[in-house]
Amino acid sequence: MSKFSSTTIIIIVIVVILLIILNPFVIVPPGNVGVKVFLGKVYPRVLHNGFHIVFPLVKVVKMDVRLQAYTMSIATAEGEIRGDDAIEALTSEGLKVKLDITAWYRLIPEEAATVYQNIGPDYVVKIVRPSLRTAIRDIVVGNTAEEIYSAKRDEIVSKIQEHSIILSEGKGIEIDKILLRNVKLPEKIENAIDAKISADQDAQKMEFVLLKEKSEKERKIIEAEGIREANYIISKSLTTNYIRWYRVEMLKQLVNSPNNTIIIIPEELKSAPIMIPSVGN
Repeated sequence: MSKFSSTTIIIIVIVVILLIILNPFVIVPPGNVGVKVFLGKVYPRVLHNGFHIVFPLVKVVKMDVRLQAYTMSIATAEGEIRGDDAIEALTSEGLKVKLDITAWYRLIPEEAATVYQNIGPDYVVKIVRPSLRTAIRDIVVGNTAEEIYSAKRDEIVSKIQEHSIILSEGKGIEIDKILLRNVKLPEKIENAIDAKISADQDAQKMEFVLLKEKSEKERKIIEAEGIREANYIISKSLTTNYIRWYRVEMLKQLVNSPNNTIIIIPEELKSAPIMIPSVGN
């Protein structure tokens, strides 16, 4: 019984040593997939995040499938490549502009094995960067500097995004969004565009003021015409008999007022009545 126990212990120790040496256990961290490679052969089915047991001789390459950002910036410390890495492109007028962009992209999990086999782990350098640079230059060349700088900026960014998606299609990479952070033009051109934009804004402001003044003028004309028509109607209705009746009514109100005023009324009602305030008690 003691000999059997010793043999069992030896076997267990050997198995543990083999497991440690061969290491068939693999943990794929969150946001990653594992690509299995056995003797140079890449298996198309990937391992998703979690704990896995694989054949000891299988190598598992972990690849990030989370949303990532790739920046090409004018600022020397912001981009993926140190230094001024902004994209230079020519406009439709032949002007050279610099674009500072960030692209959000991700590796498609189901395509990770194919990307690893056909492109390699450096797919960002081989696919993402060239696709972005080509898309930007292809779209910018069809627009003027002013359109890129101000008028059609959002539309141009959308076109760059659509074009970059087409260029990366079938490569296992998904372009999620393009962000145009800055556009750098030659200083003289930038100043001229700023001046033109300012002049356009002033013209629009003056147009609004003139429109407001015109509306106010029309309102006053309508108001004056209403007053004129009202006065005309009133003047037509003011006959001698009406005026005498109205005067008598007003005098009645004065007589009945509580201020104890003494009123002397001319007999023929042609002169104005004389009002004498009474002396208090």
